[in-house]
Amino acid sequence: MSYRYPVSMPSLRGNELEYTTKAVTDGWISSQGPYVPQFEEAFAAYNNVKYGVACSSGTTALTLALRALGVGPGDEVIVPEFTMIASAWAVTYTGATPVFVDCADDLNIDVTKIEEKITPRTKVIMPVHIYGRQCDMEPILELAYEYNLRVVEDSAEAHGVKPTGDIAAFSLFANKIITSGEGGVCLTNDPHLARQMAHLRGMAFTRDHSFLHKKLAYNFRMTNLQAAVALAQTERLDEIIATRAQIEKRYDEGLRGIEGITLMPPRDVLWMYDLRAERREELRGFLAEKGIETRLFFKPMSRQPGYLDPVWPSLNANRFAEDGLYLPTHTELTEDDQDYIVGQVRQFYEG
Repeated sequence: MSYRYPVSMPSLRGNELEYTTKAVTDGWISSQGPYVPQFEEAFAAYNNVKYGVACSSGTTALTLALRALGVGPGDEVIVPEFTMIASAWAVTYTGATPVFVDCADDLNIDVTKIEEKITPRTKVIMPVHIYGRQCDMEPILELAYEYNLRVVEDSAEAHGVKPTGDIAAFSLFANKIITSGEGGVCLTNDPHLARQMAHLRGMAFTRDHSFLHKKLAYNFRMTNLQAAVALAQTERLDEIIATRAQIEKRYDEGLRGIEGITLMPPRDVLWMYDLRAERREELRGFLAEKGIETRLFFKPMSRQPGYLDPVWPSLNANRFAEDGLYLPTHTELTEDDQDYIVGQVRQFYEG
């Protein structure tokens, strides 16, 4: 179904066309092109971090981060119940076991419930900054210090939230705050971890390129074409974040006071404008008829077939999954677009 008001849309109003055209005309379209290190350096500098390692997706970024930290079979990684399944899959890809922790009322991992899930096999805590809300990192970092653990931040939805853990993994999928179509990037201040992630993403070739591979690695490389777009997007990141902040403000003002709608806590950066809605499925159908796309909240990891645990109906994460949705949220939304969307939500509840 085609929507007049889609949930997401990339904003390609900077140097994207110029840079990609140059990549094509110069013949640098593989992962060896100059835009890859330029993007890595620019994105790392924006985040006040020393090293960036570009890769093929947010999922592969998480996988590289975990592998670089030595996570493997027999290990456990603390993962939120409320997240996109890629967070858990990245753990499973390494052979380790994800151990799930329920969410707090802001949808982020409940930091008060992490310690009880730590065992001698725990190696990493993976907080996820849901919909652009930064997790409460101070107690997470304190737990990591006390138990000698590492912290991998899943920042797929939180470009602009500055990393504080050992590695932060970002997605650059087309619906993210900035994009390269497909792609991801890891940030770290540790030169050893940066080298290891770069080594693993490129099939673990030896320095002499001898075709002897001493470890299992991946082809998780980002192409120069993708990096050209990512660099142009990074140049506009402050502008994009500011525009999204205004979108959040207009939604807050327009939706506040509608009986049947519960607004969610503020976001540090706006990825998607999430809310809770009574008669959610009826609302979604009504909005779809008006050309407005909506999406559901994530379902608990313990409800997923691959991680099924009968505890899932009692989780806070499930309570939010039952009535949560998000509205169109992208930089190309105009004030008139938002007025129309808010007006239709209000009409549904107030007639």
